Amino acid sequence: MGMKDLLRSILIEPGAKCRLSEYDPEDISLCSSKEAAQEDIAKDITRLAKLQEMLYAEDRRSVLIILQAMDAGGKDGTIKHVMSGLNPQGCEVTSFKVPSAEEADHDFLWRIHKAVPRRGNIGIFNRSHYEDVLVVRVHNLVPREVWKERYDQINRFEKLLSEMSVVILKFFLHISKEEQRKRFQERLKDPSKNWKFSELDLKERELWEDYQAAYEDALSKCSTEWAPWYVIPANHKWYRNWSVARTIVDTLESLKLSFPVARTDLSKIQIK
Repeated sequence: MGMKDLLRSILIEPGAKCRLSEYDPEDISLCSSKEAAQEDIAKDITRLAKLQEMLYAEDRRSVLIILQAMDAGGKDGTIKHVMSGLNPQGCEVTSFKVPSAEEADHDFLWRIHKAVPRRGNIGIFNRSHYEDVLVVRVHNLVPREVWKERYDQINRFEKLLSEMSVVILKFFLHISKEEQRKRFQERLKDPSKNWKFSELDLKERELWEDYQAAYEDALSKCSTEWAPWYVIPANHKWYRNWSVARTIVDTLESLKLSFPVARTDLSKIQIK
């Protein structure tokens, strides 16, 4: 199976209706084994480091990677493993929590725009502006007529970023409800993971179906040619990392990055 097969299996085609029931979070069909995946991931991490260096040297474009998932879906783990080879000087990770008082006094995209990576950099969003059509919708934090308008507002915002040379990749890390239960249980049993557990997570878990419906609308309405959504089977962490790494490297390869040519004839320069 090649890259086209992977992309075909995870890409939400613009204009298509996403039904998460059609995506198996257990799927590992496109990689022959965990060992083969780990070999590919190691190669992709090395390649990603070189591509980042060229992106930084060119200083013409930036890359924005958006990670969304249900609680315990693996956002932190994806950042830790897939991005492990990146140079911190050219990488910015932003985690979006409950808006501060200042952020709440602005439009919902204000804090997002502030965090968009500068030219030459790779930005990673752990959660994002999509929370404003997810948690806001599920918990009725704003009227329906307000959050319904946000899909088009998000698409226009991402279109603007794309026109300003921001390459956008959006990943929904898709786990099953049973897998979430197992991961919550691990957090309870492992003292080194106790800090990750919150009783609020259990309250959110009760709203699982509401969140699935909200995600389906977000994925359907906001997967565009300039900012596509990818649904990543994420029950198996190694397959999740493999799929995300493959997709990021393939996207950066398609940019035809290169190191800038020297502006002067370096052969005539002598260092004394």
